[in-house]
Parts: sequence; C-alpha cells; structure tokens
Amino acid sequence: MRKWLFALHTEISGLALWLKPGLGVKRWLLMLLTGITLLGVGVAYFLLDVYRTTPVSELVDVLDVATLRFLPRPMRVALLILVGFGLVIWGIAGLNRALLNPFLRPGQRLVDQIAGHRRRERGPRVVAMGGGHGQSTLLRGLKNHTNNITAIVTVADDGGSSGKLRQNLGILPPGDIRNCLAALSNDEAMLTQLFQYRFTDASGLGGHSFGNLFISALADLTGSFEEAVAESGRVLSVNGRVLPATLHDVKLIADVQLPGSAQEVRVEGESRIPEAQGRVRRVYLEPNNPSAFPPSIRAILTADLVVVGPGSLYTSLLPNLLVPDLLAALRASKALKVYVVNIATQRGETSGYQVSDHVSVLEKHVGERLFDIVVCNNWHEKSLPHGVEWVKIDEAASRYPLYPANLVDEEQPWRHDSIKLAQVLMDLLYERTGPLSE
Repeated sequence: MRKWLFALHTEISGLALWLKPGLGVKRWLLMLLTGITLLGVGVAYFLLDVYRTTPVSELVDVLDVATLRFLPRPMRVALLILVGFGLVIWGIAGLNRALLNPFLRPGQRLVDQIAGHRRRERGPRVVAMGGGHGQSTLLRGLKNHTNNITAIVTVADDGGSSGKLRQNLGILPPGDIRNCLAALSNDEAMLTQLFQYRFTDASGLGGHSFGNLFISALADLTGSFEEAVAESGRVLSVNGRVLPATLHDVKLIADVQLPGSAQEVRVEGESRIPEAQGRVRRVYLEPNNPSAFPPSIRAILTADLVVVGPGSLYTSLLPNLLVPDLLAALRASKALKVYVVNIATQRGETSGYQVSDHVSVLEKHVGERLFDIVVCNNWHEKSLPHGVEWVKIDEAASRYPLYPANLVDEEQPWRHDSIKLAQVLMDLLYERTGPLSE
C-alpha cells in the first residue's frame, strides 16, 4: 500500500509541474477543458432530446448505471468530476508521450525539457567574441543558461584544412565557425564526432574535416559564406547564432622580436605567428580597416553581456578587436563587458605572461577601459604539461576589477571548465542587473 501511495504521489507531483508559470501550457489546458465542457454540454442536450422522445421504460436501466443514480448525489458529482479530470490528464500525458517521445533526450522528463527550453528562451543576450577551443568551451557552458547567444568568430585563420580551403576555394576559413556550431548544437555528442572527423590521406582529402567541407559546399550552393553559416546552424539545430567578424579576406600580421636581440621581424599569417622564434610585440590586420559584418555589430549593441575570451590572445581575440567597427560597437555597448584570461600560458604567444601582461597587451592594441571586469583563474594545484605555466594574478593587474575563481577543467587543467565559467559569468551579470523575470 505504501509503495502504491508513493508511486501515486510521484505521478501527481510530476503532473503538478505542468502548472508552473512560464511553460505556456496552462492556457492550452484551459482551452482543452473548455472545449471538452462544451462538447459535454452538447452531448447532454442530445441525450435529453433522446430521453424525451424515447419511452422511459427503455431508458431507465441504462440511465441508472450511466449516471450513477444509485449513489448519493454529492458522491455522484464528485466521482464524475474526478474520473473525468483524471481521464483528461491521462489522455494529454499519453498523447504527449506518443507524439514527442521520438524527440526527447533519454532520462529527462518532457516537463523538465520544456521548462528548461522556456527558461533559456528568456535568457540574457550574450555575445562571445574569440575563436579556437576557448570560445567553443565557453559556448558549451552558456547554452545551458540561454538560447540568445551570438558567437562572433575571427576569420584570420590560415592554417590546416581552413587554410587550404581558403586558398583553393577563396572562401573565409570555416574551422572556428565549425567548432562553434558543434558547441551550440542540441546534439553535440554526435555532431562533434561528425564535424571534427578528418579524412585520411588515402581518401584524397587528407587533413580536411567533414565540417569544413560541409560549410564550403553550402557556401557554393547558397552563393555566400554568411548564408552557408546560417543554413548550417538550421541544419544542426543550433541554439544561437555564429557570425564572422568580417566578410573581408583579412590576413593577420605580427611584429616579432627575435630572442636576445632588439631586432624585429614581420611574420605573415595567423598559423605562423606561434611558430615564430621570439616575442610578439604587436599584431595588426591587412587590410587594416576591414568593415565588420553588420549583424555582428547589432549583436554587440543589443547584448546584455559581451565576453572576450578565453582564447589565444594574439591569434584568436585581437583579430576580432582589430576590426574598427566591432571595437567601436563594443565601446558603445551598454552590456557588461568581461575579459576572460586564459588559465595557462601558450607556447609561442604568451610564455611567461601573468594576468597584467594579458591586460597590457589588449590596452596597447585597443586602448584602455574597454572592459568592466576581468575574470581569471586562482586555482593552481594541478600539474601542467612541460613548457606550460599557470597564468598567475599579480599586483599590477589590480588596475582592472578582478574576479578570481576556480575555473579549471579537472581532466585538462590548462583549459577552462565550461560549466564553471558560464556560471561565473551569469552570476556576474545577475549581480549587476538582477535575474531576468520569469
């Protein structure tokens, strides 16, 4: 008996969740009940007409059973209402399962998935600027909080599969965009494997990933790179948008100081900068004044939160900020502007850098007071690969408001944990604005 009562309580509690505010269910449930009531009244009128035109002797036995006339009237009314309401709820639940089960994630209740979807639909407008693995990591965490995400991606990549397609087909590099699409997808587990799949040399497509070829093919079919990215997002059921920083064919240039010398050399190409033997002094785009992609500007101006980083300082973050229109939009935006410092140093780019060094490089390239707060990691208890060091907080970094927190991924301690990072960013935003109303 106790087991049966517990099962009944669990089922009733589950059904009660459908009445929570914000699901968009109660209005349809009310409409359904109204329709059933009107249908019942119509049927009742019909039965009354039949009753009036049919000899009473033929109907008495049937009506006594059908209307439960043998029970006291209060009990009869209560029983009919309870049974009717129970059948309606049972029917709705069964219909939902029958129609939606093929689309549900295993192990999650339908009501929980709808509640999560509605909450994310009303989530804050977030813009993530960057490229590479750091941006993908951030997006995986943010998509648990909001569907209103815009990833603005650098198009300066010229290495690997992206570089070959850029050179041979004349399209913008799809690699970082591919990673962002996979990170924002509803079915990331399968899509990541598919989009990151690289063909072997024996296939004649050695080095190319399926995702890059997919976007390139769509660019040819649709006639434009930006439309190919938008169509890819629809095909992959992406929550949010992925936008290029600019549609211009830009090249990243760096001035690199040679080791043990004051001499500087010019290095052309994003993929060659980390390989240069020396210290990066400055990077810039060629052409140096590319126009930004207009939807990217609008996304920044209407955002509640703009996040720059994590990612390679010189080759992923600065190429976005060096697009003049994007930098101007970021300065004009009323959003909370956050810079996320990398957890570990990067060979060939930021060896020996501390938090203040990252901030100084940004200020040198784009000016001071661009951000409202700097988020950095303060947990350094794991061992890192040889040649990689923690980016530590130093006193000189205090000229910016700092928010230190444990942001380390336990499996790969040189990378951010997507869940931790996204939660910190949401906490900072809600501390400033308060939670969005349900």
